[in-house]
Amino acid sequence: MDYKYIKQLSDRYWKGETTLEEENILKTFFSQKDVPAELMKYRDLFIYEQAEAHTDVLGDDFDEKLMSMIDEPAPVKARTITMTHRLMPLFKAAAVVAILLTLGNAAQVPFGQKTDYSNVSPFPKTHDGVSVAMTDSAVIDSLQQSSMAPTDAPAATILK
Repeated sequence: MDYKYIKQLSDRYWKGETTLEEENILKTFFSQKDVPAELMKYRDLFIYEQAEAHTDVLGDDFDEKLMSMIDEPAPVKARTITMTHRLMPLFKAAAVVAILLTLGNAAQVPFGQKTDYSNVSPFPKTHDGVSVAMTDSAVIDSLQQSSMAPTDAPAATILK
């Protein structure tokens, strides 16, 4: 049998000059069982294309399988955060500091010792001598208006 036409088509096929009809002729020829030994090396290329076209199709349940693998989490909803919620860590830190200071002050006083607070004045005396406020002219004027006498005489520089 003469396969001259098939050889010409295969040469044109490798050059990229064949039409779709001529390519279909080559596919049909190589899908037969009786192919000459010299053209047998090209048979697998044309059969592969025909055989794999049917197996590469995705199944109908492909989308469902893929979505079950993904396990997409629920969308996150936006929340409104108030100023109180933002400052809550600061409030907690301030409370801890206040508790620690209170406990520290309480630990400084021994529990068995009793302290007599009757001798303690709420305003301790810081110095001895003439009060600075008594030498001030505004204080002297206010004392004179209230009919109180100053305890010490004002300095000579103030009276001038």
